[in-house]
Amino acid sequence: MAKKSTSTPTVPASKKAAPKKAAAGDFRPVASNRKAHFDYEILERYEAGIALTGTEIKSVRAGKMDLRDSYARAVDGEMWLYNTYIAPYDPASVNNHDPKRSRKLLLHRAEIQRMTSSAAEKGLTILALRVYIKRHVAKVELGLARGKRQYDKRRAIIDRDMDREARRSMGANRD
Repeated sequence: MAKKSTSTPTVPASKKAAPKKAAAGDFRPVASNRKAHFDYEILERYEAGIALTGTEIKSVRAGKMDLRDSYARAVDGEMWLYNTYIAPYDPASVNNHDPKRSRKLLLHRAEIQRMTSSAAEKGLTILALRVYIKRHVAKVELGLARGKRQYDKRRAIIDRDMDREARRSMGANRD
């Protein structure tokens, strides 16, 4: 019997597909620090990985975490995330993690040095703004922030109310 020839067509090197970019399905928000946007003026943003244990990543994927009052600080050339609450994972029972423990952030050395130097000389704070899952890996968005004064917060509330009223009146004009 003669074999059937099953040949796959080859694609010329010039027509090979470029690496795929992150699709919308590869990004899933988990938690955000909404209060940080009200209390601070965000100047720069950075993306960092988080070193988590097994029960922590399961709780993060379930969305059981709180970023309120969380901040980052460099210690011995490493960046650490403090005051982030990740709820204990219920099925783990005895082998659970400490919910408020410090977590190591995964950044390049140059990024750590740039963030700490600008935070130290300008009196800025490094805050955790949001946590998301990107390509099956937990990431945290850090923000270099300056605290707002009380009158700045009042101004932000007034501006937001004026924008809301303008949008409401524009919607009424369309109907």
